[in-house]
Amino acid sequence: MTSAADVPGPAGPSSSAHSAHSADSPLGPDGAPGSATRDIADVLAVEVVGTAAVHLMSAAAVHLGLAEDLPDHRDLDEARTLIEALAGLVTAAAPSLGHHHAAPLRDGLRTLQLAFREASHLPDPPGQGPGERLTGAVHPPTRPTTRPAGH
Repeated sequence: MTSAADVPGPAGPSSSAHSAHSADSPLGPDGAPGSATRDIADVLAVEVVGTAAVHLMSAAAVHLGLAEDLPDHRDLDEARTLIEALAGLVTAAAPSLGHHHAAPLRDGLRTLQLAFREASHLPDPPGQGPGERLTGAVHPPTRPTTRPAGH
């Protein structure tokens, strides 16, 4: 990935203090992979996907008004975008993650989809809520009916 310092200007590369080998560059001064590149190489894909999913879930929850410190904040357009992105990530990654890792991500996604439906003044038709084109329609759990005693 290039930084602004690497993009040539009219007189060549920028002469700012940042260079291709700055402290946050993936390459060390000798052009070999730096510590950041080595560190990311040690992280399993399931951890990267899980971390990305948690960030998407947290941001969606905030925009749904579910954050304890921002209960009145609600931006359903932002929440929809984040839930769509989460659905895409979870749907695409689930086969590689396996059930053990994918199940909690699917549960979190479903919870957010239901919270979105509940927060909407005009709920989307079934199958058209955020992420539902990827996951299928999401419905609230049905409560078992109880029959009066003696019947």
